[in-house]
Amino acid sequence: MKTQRQAKILEIIAASDIETQEQLLDALQKTGFRSTQATISRDIKELRIVKELTNLGTYRYTAANKETGGTFSTRLNTIFRECITSYDYAQNIVVIKTMPGLASAACSAIDSMNMPVVLGSLAGDDTAFLVMRDSSAASAFCAEIKRLLS
Repeated sequence: MKTQRQAKILEIIAASDIETQEQLLDALQKTGFRSTQATISRDIKELRIVKELTNLGTYRYTAANKETGGTFSTRLNTIFRECITSYDYAQNIVVIKTMPGLASAACSAIDSMNMPVVLGSLAGDDTAFLVMRDSSAASAFCAEIKRLLS
C-alpha cells in the first residue's frame, strides 16, 4: 500500500500544482487512498519531495533530482539561498527560519546528507529545529550557513 500511495503522490505532483500537504492529502483521497497528514509528511521526506518556485511566484511540490553526488556546501547553498531568512543557535540547537512552507525542504536536504553531527531535525511551516551533537557542531553549522549565504 505504501509503494502504491507514494507512486500516486509522485503522479499527483507531476500533474498538478500542489502547494500544501493538505492539498496533496485531498488529491490523494480523491483517488481512493486514505491517509493522514503525518503519513503524507513522512512520504514527502522519503520521496525527497521539495517545493519549487513557479513562474507565478507561488510554490509547488516537485520530486527532487535523484543526484547522489554533491557536497555539503553545494547542496545546502542551492536550497538555503532560496529559502533561509535567518538562523541562530543556542547550545546544541540550531533554529532556521525560512520562507513560508520551505522549512521541510531545508530539513529534508540536511537529513539526506546523513551528517553525524546532526542528531535530528523538526520542521514546521517556516521554522526548522536541528538538534546537533554538541554546541561546537551547532556553531560550526551556523558558520557554514553564514558562509553559504554571503
